[in-house]
Amino acid sequence: MNRHDASRELVDQATRQLLDPQGRHLAGAVQWWPLEGFEGLWPVAVLGEGPPVLLLHGFDSSFLEFRRLAPLLAQRHRLIIPDLFGFGFTPRDPLAEYGPAAVLAHLEALLKALEARGLAGKGEAGQPFGLIGASMGGAVAVELARCRPGQFNRMLLLAPAGLTGRPMPLPPVLDGLGVRFLALPGVRRGLCRSAFAQPDRDVGPAELEIASLHLATPGWAEALRRFARSGGFAGCGEPLPPLPIQVLWGADDRILRPPQKRAAQALLGERVQELADCGHLPHIDQPDQVAITWHSPEPAPAAVAAGHG
Repeated sequence: MNRHDASRELVDQATRQLLDPQGRHLAGAVQWWPLEGFEGLWPVAVLGEGPPVLLLHGFDSSFLEFRRLAPLLAQRHRLIIPDLFGFGFTPRDPLAEYGPAAVLAHLEALLKALEARGLAGKGEAGQPFGLIGASMGGAVAVELARCRPGQFNRMLLLAPAGLTGRPMPLPPVLDGLGVRFLALPGVRRGLCRSAFAQPDRDVGPAELEIASLHLATPGWAEALRRFARSGGFAGCGEPLPPLPIQVLWGADDRILRPPQKRAAQALLGERVQELADCGHLPHIDQPDQVAITWHSPEPAPAAVAAGHG
């Protein structure tokens, strides 16, 4: 079985075998598209009807990250949820370069495919469409909005990572050691628990399964190693694209260090609303509040903790 077939088989298995029913449903919405300039077929979850919204997941994650939020937004929107290049269940070419430029090139090809399929041009009915980015996906969203002016009409960032600082490429040997460390079951479990505000209550076998499922994609380790060597996304916030931006951040975020959070808040200013009893994943910890924020001109006061922490 080649890499492309193996990636597709993993997603097909997820539609039948995932413990999480919302994860099974979202996996069942995946379509496999050819993209200009990229060999083979690429996973894109498409569901819902209405004005289109592009959702971008975080580092070492997959489209399944949006399993809680997707049913809430799909009631009013057509959702387009790809796996980012080199992440999730995308096929990994052993000769490809993996870094920010490749991630953005893949999304540019996806946008062209959306236009060709009539799912979005500058949005349906000729209007720009929405953009949601979580964690590293927030930095990707900001970069993409700058690359495609006029394509998007608003942006929601969920605990965005990579907006400040500078790239810090991992040198050879260290990049490989880091990837092997991330693959350890105990490390995966610890990272998953750290992402939730109340892990003893909210993290069980279903969450742990989804946090590690994509590691079985052929080439996962090598692609992640090359991405780490590139330095990843950093310092992507300035200048912010000229469109309305809202930001939700969990008061109990234990993934991003306090200095990172403070630097991002200084850049984003009054755009940031902090959610109480919420960790690094507002779209999983509090999907209802994320949907309320997206569907409302202003965040609901009851959903926002006082102050920015």
